[in-house]
Amino acid sequence: MSNTPATSQEAADAILFDVRPPQGRWREFDYLWLTDRCDRLVEFADGFLEELPHPTDLHQSILLFLFRCFDERVRSEGGVALVGPLRLKIRENCFREPDLLLLRDAHDSRRQNRYWLGADLVVEVVSPDDPERDYVQKRHDYATARISEYWIVDPQRDEITIMNLVQDHYVENGTFRLGESASSSLLDGFSVKVSEALDPDNIS
Repeated sequence: MSNTPATSQEAADAILFDVRPPQGRWREFDYLWLTDRCDRLVEFADGFLEELPHPTDLHQSILLFLFRCFDERVRSEGGVALVGPLRLKIRENCFREPDLLLLRDAHDSRRQNRYWLGADLVVEVVSPDDPERDYVQKRHDYATARISEYWIVDPQRDEITIMNLVQDHYVENGTFRLGESASSSLLDGFSVKVSEALDPDNIS
C-alpha cells in the first residue's frame, strides 16, 4: 500500500477547475467526456456548454404520455422511440438532447449506442425558463440535422406546434390547441389529442 497521502477533494477540484476549457473553447471530445460522467442535462454548440433546467412533474407527465403514444405506433412498425436524456449529434461540434426522439426503423444506422447521429422525429416540451431555445435555436438545429418532423409541446400556451422539413427549413404543419388533435404528417394517421397530452392526470 502506498504511503503517499491522497490528494484532498478540494485540491482535486482545483486541478480540474484549472484545466477545464473556458466557455467558447470546449471541443466535442470534452463535451462527450463530461456528459459520460455527470448526470446533468447539458447541450453543446460551437465551443459552448448549455445546462438545461431540471424537468418538472408536469414536463415529465406530458413527455411520458407522448412517449407511450409514439412508442405504441412506431414499435408496431419496427421503429424505436426513446425519451431523453439521450445525445443527438446535429453536426460537428453540436449536440442536443431532445425530450423524445424516434426512428421509423429500429435498425437505422443512425442509431448508435453512445449517441444518435440523426432521427426522423423529435419532440421538445417547452420549459418556461427560455422558450426561445425550443422555438428558435432548436428549430434551426433540427432543420440542420434534417429531421423530418419536429413537435413543440408548450404547456404554457396550451398548444402543440408541428413542423415538417421542406428542403433545408421547417414549415409549420399546424398549431393545435385544446379540443383539437395534433396530427403527424410523417406518421400517416397518427394523432394525439392536445387536451390529453397536456393534462398530467391522464398519466397513470
